[in-house]
Amino acid sequence: MKFFTANTLILTAFVAFVACEQKKEDRPGVIPIVGTWKLLEGILIEKNDTTVTDYTRNTSFIKVINNTHFTFLHHDLTKGEGRDPVFGSGGGSYSLHDSLYMEHLEYCSDRQWEGNDFTFVVKIKNDTLIQSGVEKVEKVGVNRINIEKYVRLKQ
Repeated sequence: MKFFTANTLILTAFVAFVACEQKKEDRPGVIPIVGTWKLLEGILIEKNDTTVTDYTRNTSFIKVINNTHFTFLHHDLTKGEGRDPVFGSGGGSYSLHDSLYMEHLEYCSDRQWEGNDFTFVVKIKNDTLIQSGVEKVEKVGVNRINIEKYVRLKQ
């Protein structure tokens, strides 16, 4: 009888735990930013100029975010042999408070961007991440609004 009671108690506790466990995405106020994201579109607004870039045509750009760090990789789809070869990468640490996402860029293929902090507002709906904020890098004369639209890559 003790064996049956102990197993029943353990099974009941396990079922209760699983039943009460919510997925991270279902919890109010939690932004499920951890994952791999593919950049679809970028909008840069600098002074009176707006540039819209479609990242699904000639290039590929992904951002990988874990619990403490982010990294991004960007390259052309012609393996560097087209008219406009592209390769860029970077990464660093980040913090997230509600929808305020702050990156500290520790590594970057364009070394003048290293050591800078960038603050964005992030919104996630289903598998789409919108990140918007100001990028300011005095060393290279950049002061612009950056709006990026990502889709979560399936695992």
